[in-house]
Amino acid sequence: MTSVETLRNAAGEQKLFRGLMECSQDAILIKTLDGQVTFWNAAAQRLYGYRAQEVVGRHIGLLIPPALKEEEAGLLERIGRGELIEHYETRRVTRDGRVLDVDVTLWPIRTQDGVGAACSVMRDITERKRAEARTDELAVVVESSQDAILIKTLDGQVTFWNAAAQRLYGYRAQEVVGRHIGLLIPPALREEEADLLRRIGRGERIGHYETRRVTCDGRVLDVDVTLWPIRNRRGVISGACSTMRDITERKKAERKLAELYAQQRHIALALRLMGASEQIPGARAATRYLPSTQGQGVGGDWLDLIDLGAGRVGVIIGDVMGRGLDAAVVMGQLRSAARALALAGTPPCELIQTLDTFTRGLPEQFVTCTYLEADPALGEVTACSAGHLPVWLIAPDATVGELPVPTGIPLGVGGVPHQQVRLPLRAGTTLALCTDGLVETPHSDIDTQLDLLTATLRDVFATSPDLEDAADRVLHTMLPDSATYADDVTLLLVGFPTAPLDTAAVELAGEPSSVPEGRHFLLRILKSWGLAALADTALLLASELVTNAVRHARGPLTLRVWYSVRELGVEVSDGSTPRPRARLADNAEENGRGLMLVEALADAWGTRPGTVGKTVWFTLLTAAARTVGASHRDDTGPGHPPGSGDRPRRPNVNPPSVL
Repeated sequence: MTSVETLRNAAGEQKLFRGLMECSQDAILIKTLDGQVTFWNAAAQRLYGYRAQEVVGRHIGLLIPPALKEEEAGLLERIGRGELIEHYETRRVTRDGRVLDVDVTLWPIRTQDGVGAACSVMRDITERKRAEARTDELAVVVESSQDAILIKTLDGQVTFWNAAAQRLYGYRAQEVVGRHIGLLIPPALREEEADLLRRIGRGERIGHYETRRVTCDGRVLDVDVTLWPIRNRRGVISGACSTMRDITERKKAERKLAELYAQQRHIALALRLMGASEQIPGARAATRYLPSTQGQGVGGDWLDLIDLGAGRVGVIIGDVMGRGLDAAVVMGQLRSAARALALAGTPPCELIQTLDTFTRGLPEQFVTCTYLEADPALGEVTACSAGHLPVWLIAPDATVGELPVPTGIPLGVGGVPHQQVRLPLRAGTTLALCTDGLVETPHSDIDTQLDLLTATLRDVFATSPDLEDAADRVLHTMLPDSATYADDVTLLLVGFPTAPLDTAAVELAGEPSSVPEGRHFLLRILKSWGLAALADTALLLASELVTNAVRHARGPLTLRVWYSVRELGVEVSDGSTPRPRARLADNAEENGRGLMLVEALADAWGTRPGTVGKTVWFTLLTAAARTVGASHRDDTGPGHPPGSGDRPRRPNVNPPSVL
């Protein structure tokens, strides 16, 4: 080959070489060993912003940050010795002053005279360096985190373990990385962990999941775990990152608090049960009490049914603001006070006023309450309310309406007198009372709930007369989510199925002649009712009551008598207010023995104030009632407490004066 052909071939190769370098996506330049740029490709122009004619012939220092000038001299010196420098990371400056992180590979260009220049291939790694910096920062954050952090694959292999995880579980990173996460899982929770990994594989994020984990020394910890999926560059979920926090002490505190709440709940329920309502003759009742399931649970709701004697029934329902033991204690005090006042014959308005005064000295000073006195024999009910919810009256034909009782102000407020009303009470009527837990919910209007309760009572009593079934259906409708209650729920349904079989009354003058007149009237009535068997006792006791009224009272007297299947009732009303009491008389006294006789012979007796004056009454069980009682005693057997057929407990009245 001639020298001319050799030159031509060399020129062609050089042209091909330059073409390849121009097509490269990496920036390529050639510089002499003293730093003069002799070649500059298109990618270098794109990277640095300089055109070839602006750089070729100038010193490479154009691209070097001032702080790296000595570094560039060292690189040229190494190239001059024939070294190949690969993937050297440094910095360069663009035309507009931006500083780039670049990956540089340099190799010497040799001639016949030795190394004469250097070819430099540069790639922009600014974003990669930034990402690495962020990764380093995150690594520092992860390592310094107070929460234990680990990364695991979807099959449970641990790939990362930070210092806090070592402190929490006791394992060093080299003891855990590469092993299965089951190392930390109690045997009973293996399936739970598998389910968590499946959920992560579906892309779920699991926040604040409370579970248990085992340390290297076998201790079982309560932990709060948050897991989220890790995706690779293709967006495919490849693992899970898990942060864990030790909540063992918190769970212990929660369990202790739950125990305290349970104790308070038990005590509060005991306070309620100590005054559990009795079954009242002549009345049917269904009660429901559901303590709150939130916080301290049992609150200050209460209800009571009280046998006032002579066929009369006291009904009271109340609600002490707040929950927990404090509210329950106040409830117990108020319930006891209300029962004592009711048994003493205190009229509803006076009872409510007395409770109002009593409440002002208690720690919980906001209480609502309603008290009713039902007298089926007279066919009337007397009621007084202290800021409580309405009382619903369900008629025998299932029509429902609110009892028109003035609402009044809650107990403990004071300053405004309460009012009582006397209303008719038909046989077969049912009264419904409740506390606000039945009708107040966080997401509904109370008026809407009251309307719903009215409609529910109408529907229920139109299809079923059974009070127990009715109570269950009301709760199911009003509280469909029966698992949780934000407040106590109290419901009372009390029905008065029948009136007395008959009643009779006579007006008597306040004169001694009224005593035999009253006996003759009573004997005639008892014979007409077929109750002559009770005549001897009834006439004796009625004579004592009429005699006392003639001697100590003023104005005309009223002798009233009534009977039901269960008992005979005799009442003497007069215009005086002092109420009698039984007492032991001295041997020389002529007075004081009459009421002791009533105490001994009557099945129950008592007194009550009236609109004007007072009423003294007694009852005698009928033969039918005594037969049922005897049968019940035979069923109970020896050693068991007597049942409802025994002599009824007398009301604990406390009359203030002697007749």
